[in-house]
Amino acid sequence: MSRLVVVSNRIAIPEKSKSSAGGLAVGILDALKATSGLWFGWNGEISEISEEEEDDLEMVEKDGITYAAVPLNQNDYDLYYCQFSNAVLWPAFHFRIDLVDFQREAWDGYCRVNELLAKRLQPMIKPDDILWIHDYHLLPFAAALRKIGINNRIGFFLHIPFPAPDIFDAVPTHEELLNMMCEFDLLGFQTDGDRLAFLDNIKRLTEVQSSDEQHHQAFGKSFMTEVYPIGISPDSIKEMAEGKLPPKMAAMKRELGDMQNIISCERLDYTKGLPERFLAFEALLENYPQHRGKVRYSQIAPTSRGDVQAYQDIRHQLEMEVGRINGKYGTLDRTPLSYLNQHFDRRLLMKIFRLTDVGLVTPLRDGMNLVAKEYVAAQDPEDPGVLVLSRFAGAANELTAALIVNPYDRDEVAAALDQALTMPREERVSRYNEMMAVLRSHDIVHWRESFLQDLQAIAPRSTAL
Repeated sequence: MSRLVVVSNRIAIPEKSKSSAGGLAVGILDALKATSGLWFGWNGEISEISEEEEDDLEMVEKDGITYAAVPLNQNDYDLYYCQFSNAVLWPAFHFRIDLVDFQREAWDGYCRVNELLAKRLQPMIKPDDILWIHDYHLLPFAAALRKIGINNRIGFFLHIPFPAPDIFDAVPTHEELLNMMCEFDLLGFQTDGDRLAFLDNIKRLTEVQSSDEQHHQAFGKSFMTEVYPIGISPDSIKEMAEGKLPPKMAAMKRELGDMQNIISCERLDYTKGLPERFLAFEALLENYPQHRGKVRYSQIAPTSRGDVQAYQDIRHQLEMEVGRINGKYGTLDRTPLSYLNQHFDRRLLMKIFRLTDVGLVTPLRDGMNLVAKEYVAAQDPEDPGVLVLSRFAGAANELTAALIVNPYDRDEVAAALDQALTMPREERVSRYNEMMAVLRSHDIVHWRESFLQDLQAIAPRSTAL
């Protein structure tokens, strides 16, 4: 296999990063090691160095992988990352057009940073390298590379949903973005709905010629589209979840006694449906009074993008709801709803998942949602918990044995919670086994290898020409 070059918005330099590897890192590190690959991107730092400087490239080699990272200056960070990526693309791609804040200056900065990163990467690219670009921050990246003469195979994977045409049309530069995306040789999506939405958007603008479901031509360019639902490493999750509990967790388990536990965990974000989820839990206590005093719901939601007003607003809303619900249904010695606005170590989280009776994962819109998969993999096979899952998460297409709900319907979610809390062990085991079979057959290795195999099979543009 050719050398793999991975490009993502942000990379973690091994010597500097103390956090555990996230989903993307877990998925690509083995492939990078196998090909002595290169991982390139922003180092997460704001620099005073102007963009013309060439001595700010930070390179580290470890375990056969070369990490190459550059800083961004404050202006580029604000325009490319804060404004266009996260105040335009993120809400639009999650169907929240009401939160889109488009500014032409931010669009220009977004394109400029993509071009800057492409120019910094260019000298490191070898003729037979294959490039794998990740996520919405880098939609114009292939176009920027083509502009400076790079004809290598370039693949792209979108980790988040792709919006329907009526949503994406509201982004003033949607036509330019779609045209740029067609410069990739292979575009991968989490679900077939996302893939079709991408093609439907193009069809609104120009004719799309397709020789089959995967191969297309539009805007004078040829490209492939395919679905690659990202997976996890079930055995790794299982290993984390098993074993002796830390002293504090053991004490907490003893304190809770026979109370049943509902767990949710995601970063604080308006796409996750947290206010709706709190109201659904309140509906559980209201509609099914037999659970009062016998169930506890713990919501872990560390702050993300805390400097963005929409995120400050949702944090304030959640804190208000927690106080109201606990004031209504709590007792002197017990509060039914626990909201923790803090980060937990991933290994500890897997142990927490294993101890809980219900995993509540109800985003309003999500590309995949790996927490849902991790919750299932962390369970005790002999006595597993039940997953309650939003129909608008990509994971719902695979984990059909979960209790699938509409997160906008609080009574439906409350009914599913009641069903989960009272479900017989035999049914819980059956549902668990069905979902684990899916997780094992479509794990993180399958995701990575299927994408790279398809990308490797495409002829480089220089050869095709």
